[in-house]
Amino acid sequence: MIILKTPEEIEIMARASKLVAETLQALRREVRAGMTTEALDRLAEEFIRGRGGVPAFKGYRNYPKTLCASVNEQVVHGIPSKRVLKEGDIIGLDLGAIVDGFYGDSAVTVPVGKVPPEVEKLLRVTEEALYKGIEQAVVGNRLSDISHAIQQHVEVAGYAVVTDFVGHGIGRQLHEEPQVPNHGKPGQGPRLQVGMVLAIEPMVNMGSSAVRVLEDHWTAVTVDGALSAHFEHTIAIQANGPARILTKL
Repeated sequence: MIILKTPEEIEIMARASKLVAETLQALRREVRAGMTTEALDRLAEEFIRGRGGVPAFKGYRNYPKTLCASVNEQVVHGIPSKRVLKEGDIIGLDLGAIVDGFYGDSAVTVPVGKVPPEVEKLLRVTEEALYKGIEQAVVGNRLSDISHAIQQHVEVAGYAVVTDFVGHGIGRQLHEEPQVPNHGKPGQGPRLQVGMVLAIEPMVNMGSSAVRVLEDHWTAVTVDGALSAHFEHTIAIQANGPARILTKL
């Protein structure tokens, strides 16, 4: 069942989402060669708790950390560790926060120092695909119009969209209906309505779309070892005009 949010509930979600966006902004400033992903996780938890929020991921299905930190070929759900970032790496930073019982969720992928132009392009195309999807999140469109716009933009650029993981509804729960795939034909699925709040999150691989999950039961990696990027926003569908991006500062 898709749970529509009231304007008052969306305002609370906007506060949770703003905290997520501010945390990601703080983390981006700290990403550098020589830093561990564990240190970034500590910063994320301190930032969220210091502003009255609760980390959304810590303890969720027994996930052990506040941040998902996915490096290079890691697609999503990388567990922060003593791994040291190197110049030329890329790192996906994905996190959520709870404020007054409601969730916000967002992700960015950032370079560690300087990366080659083809890697810059991967990051740019993935973020562009997110916004192509958001453009379709308007009243009267179908859910798969979002999915199709993402897939089309990614594939025209020569990349593969990950099909094993999806975006999702969000509200009092981190994951609610509907699922939001990043691929598919347009014109399918439920009609988009005012009060729907979605986390849209393309994951894009330089190589094939195939992924596998490591023995930690969380970290997803590309099967071929190719680089992967991930961007995500929490958005609310409005009565008029484009969706409101809750996780954008």
